[in-house]
Amino acid sequence: MAELVIVRNPNPESSLGYLLWVPVGDGLVFRTSDTWPRTKALYCHPADRSEWPGPAALDVVERTPLLSCARHGAAIDVVADRRSERRSQIVFTRARGREMVFWQSPRTRKQARPQVRTPTARAAGADGELEIVVDSHERYAYRFAGQQVRTVGRALPVGDYGVVVGERLVAAVERKSLPDLVGSLINSTLRHAVAELATLPRAAVVVEDRYSGIFAQERVRPAKIADSLAELQVRHPSVPVVFAETRPLAEEWTYRFLAAASEWARDEAVVAERIDGAASEIGTDAPAAPEATTAEVRAWARSAGLDVPDRGRLRPEVWAAYRAARARD
Repeated sequence: MAELVIVRNPNPESSLGYLLWVPVGDGLVFRTSDTWPRTKALYCHPADRSEWPGPAALDVVERTPLLSCARHGAAIDVVADRRSERRSQIVFTRARGREMVFWQSPRTRKQARPQVRTPTARAAGADGELEIVVDSHERYAYRFAGQQVRTVGRALPVGDYGVVVGERLVAAVERKSLPDLVGSLINSTLRHAVAELATLPRAAVVVEDRYSGIFAQERVRPAKIADSLAELQVRHPSVPVVFAETRPLAEEWTYRFLAAASEWARDEAVVAERIDGAASEIGTDAPAAPEATTAEVRAWARSAGLDVPDRGRLRPEVWAAYRAARARD
């Protein structure tokens, strides 16, 4: 019966303390950091078979009889002959521009891609359609397809997604992929972006990955990234950095955050009007709402029954009517 064999790496300078023998073909040897992918997928560095120790130096940690060990495409499926920790998979993939190999189990694979469905229920307090302003420079923007959302593209002064209440930008979310987060922490652009977000009544940064992904970085010191992120949160506690695991979950979180911020801002404005002398948290320091585009105003004017040309500038009274209508909304 074929066996999966794990021995201690005789090289004391290696950060990967084990050698893994996989009985496929003439045998595959990998350096790895643990004896089984219990809590996370294990990185496996392909090694030459000559690195496998001879009988005298062989320090066997575990021999596991196998029911099956076969390659299917870019993965090797391994089934052990035991009751627990039976199934695993050695996956050949490409990341950061180079070939990589990972050893994963059903448990770690589920953790890496959580099998959850984002809810389609409207956010609490969101009456009707929520208008979300998407920065015109945002590439591959969220569509919020499963929610009652209308998106408009404009140049936001800060953030990638925002909501406007009372002609003020009251909340914004900055979206980051993990590589973008790491890069912007290294070159300090995120520090400036968060400082600008902190000028808003409500703001946040959402990351389309897990916090643990920071410690899987290879070309930078993970501790430096973690320290920079912690320092940023201490410096600007009003702007949380939320790790949402995946892009769909980040999109879902962004929708509900902006919906909650919109409801809060409307309630805040009502309270400030009803209570004499009450200072609104929105204040006058919040940035003005980004100006609508000519195409957007032209479309509104036609829906309102106003006569406007197909192209060119719009009359000042059309812009005034649009702003007045927006103020009443």
